[in-house]
Amino acid sequence: MSSRLPSRRDCANAIRALSMDAVQKANSGHPGAPMGMADIAQVLWHDFLKHNPVNPGWVNRDRFVLSNGHGSMLIYSLLHLSGYDVSIDDIRQFRQLHSKTPGHPEFGYTPGVETTTGPLGQGLANAVGMAIAEKTLAAQFNRPGFDVIDHHTYVFAGDGCLMEGVSHEVCSLAGTLGVGKLIVFYDDNGISIDGDVEGWFTDDTAKRFEAYGWQVLAADGHDADQVAAAIHVARADTARPTLIRCKTVIGYGSPNKQGSHNVHGSPLGDAEIAATREALGWPHAPFEIPADIRAAWDARDKGFTAESAWKEQLVRYEEEHPVLALELVRRLKRQLPGHFAAQADEYIRACQDKGETIATRKASQNCLAAFGQHLPEMIGGSADLAGSNLTLWSGTMPITERADGNYINYGVREFGMSAIMNGIALHGGFIPFGGTFLIFMEYARNAVRMAALMKQQCIFVYTHDSIGQGEDGPTHQPVEQIANLRVTPNMSVWRPCDAVESAVAWKAAILRSDGPTSLVFSRQNLPHMARTPEQLAAIARGAYVLKDCDGTPELIVIATGSEVSIALDAVTALQAQGLRARLVSMPSTDVFEAQDAAYREQVLPQAVRARVAVEAAAADYWYKYVGLDGRVIGMRSFGESAPGPVLMKEFGFTVENVVSTAAALCGK
Repeated sequence: MSSRLPSRRDCANAIRALSMDAVQKANSGHPGAPMGMADIAQVLWHDFLKHNPVNPGWVNRDRFVLSNGHGSMLIYSLLHLSGYDVSIDDIRQFRQLHSKTPGHPEFGYTPGVETTTGPLGQGLANAVGMAIAEKTLAAQFNRPGFDVIDHHTYVFAGDGCLMEGVSHEVCSLAGTLGVGKLIVFYDDNGISIDGDVEGWFTDDTAKRFEAYGWQVLAADGHDADQVAAAIHVARADTARPTLIRCKTVIGYGSPNKQGSHNVHGSPLGDAEIAATREALGWPHAPFEIPADIRAAWDARDKGFTAESAWKEQLVRYEEEHPVLALELVRRLKRQLPGHFAAQADEYIRACQDKGETIATRKASQNCLAAFGQHLPEMIGGSADLAGSNLTLWSGTMPITERADGNYINYGVREFGMSAIMNGIALHGGFIPFGGTFLIFMEYARNAVRMAALMKQQCIFVYTHDSIGQGEDGPTHQPVEQIANLRVTPNMSVWRPCDAVESAVAWKAAILRSDGPTSLVFSRQNLPHMARTPEQLAAIARGAYVLKDCDGTPELIVIATGSEVSIALDAVTALQAQGLRARLVSMPSTDVFEAQDAAYREQVLPQAVRARVAVEAAAADYWYKYVGLDGRVIGMRSFGESAPGPVLMKEFGFTVENVVSTAAALCGK
């Protein structure tokens, strides 16, 4: 072992060695980006990043997001070398079953990974959300002499991230909002999997980001002094986010493959790894890191000191601002106010007593007004359609008007909004909600999926939920979207039939801290449903008997949303004809399926095989409840352009059709 202190390049080469060795052992992965960005990473993590490897969840840590998540061995190497709970055995198990080092970084699997990345551009989008959360939370809680929330969000992003359209959505908004503690390192290596990007990506990226209102800097990504100088300049400008364009060589150090797409997504091979070791002056065996380099990387003592200093400040803050401190701690622990559940129940009972005929989108807005006043952690927004989604409520204040506000005007950016919401949720301190038409969930689909994958508490508000949308036609009429949401793991979906079910749905979404919720609301007015106290309580179980018959039913009709009132009239007519018919309102299929078997049997007795499902959405989903011999009155095509009531009749969502379908099924 040399007696000299290891150089920056020695430390960066540790990343390169671990990355190429792990990819080679797995015979799968992307060594190019980690090897190309190793020098930038060494400067950032050694000189600037505020973090504590022993406590990855320290609230005031800087956030680091590897948006080009295919280069996952970069972050795994950094975490291992810095002292996180990522062992050399974990590195050896790269891309193996149940390891801490999956193919792309996954939140919750690896200590120190802030968000799941892989779908390009979304890590960058999440980071914008984190930076918005930091800025807003700081405005809400910091006081003179007490910057208890004060950290940066750093992002590594590649050409692919900037080619993806979501990068435009979120970076445009970030510039408008002036999130000055967001610093993005653009790995400008000119290579994607297909080869030299000059054939398909010739944007002037610097001018693009300048047009967004960003500070744009440049550095040689292999010159530590240039990188450090750029970071200093970036941190000095707190009014604008910063893009640092770093020219790098992908696969740096590989004599025969660096600078080409051959090093992007494939192992180097044993011969090329040996040549790379020689070229880098790295004589060590695979997965071997010399003790002096380990010592130079170890950030545990430095992290402990930084967190301890912050804790001392927090103690003084608690003494000077005890009420604020209690509220901050509550929110950061993701604890709701103790009185919330009781207040929500009181509101639900009031809705039942009031008995309004109202569009559920309007009922949703009323819920926001009722619940939001008790939940300062709620931060909402809309992708430009606030007047239709009704996500604005009396207590909203845009963050563009007051830094400590609680509302974000996302503009026409459904994908960006949803991905930013994920970042806000991941940051902590807030419960984000955001609205658009249900049909435009399609634009945001992958970010919605990522919320479910990461089990983040995001509340997606979707309105204009069916062909009842009317004259706008099939481009605006959702058909398959609800089924798409329902079959997404970890996603809870509610489609309420009236104001009361809407209030129960909002309460469930707010109480649910282990995953996202989609709330699906109508454009048109829906009638109030009469209920007993027992029925009112049963709504929270996802499905319940809304109208029953005497004795064992011969037929069960299942309906959701705007179709419940149609089904209610149909069941009433069937009962008048002497058929023992039961109506089940099922606002949330996933919540119902999570109930105990006895309750499910009570609502949907297996012995009753004659079943009809009624929903103005994709029919196929409902065969799981009615069986192949049952009937589904649903959509088997796209919609049409006409007034909503005309379309409901055209596609069979009428009392007469439900009655005739049910009677025929029962042989009546």
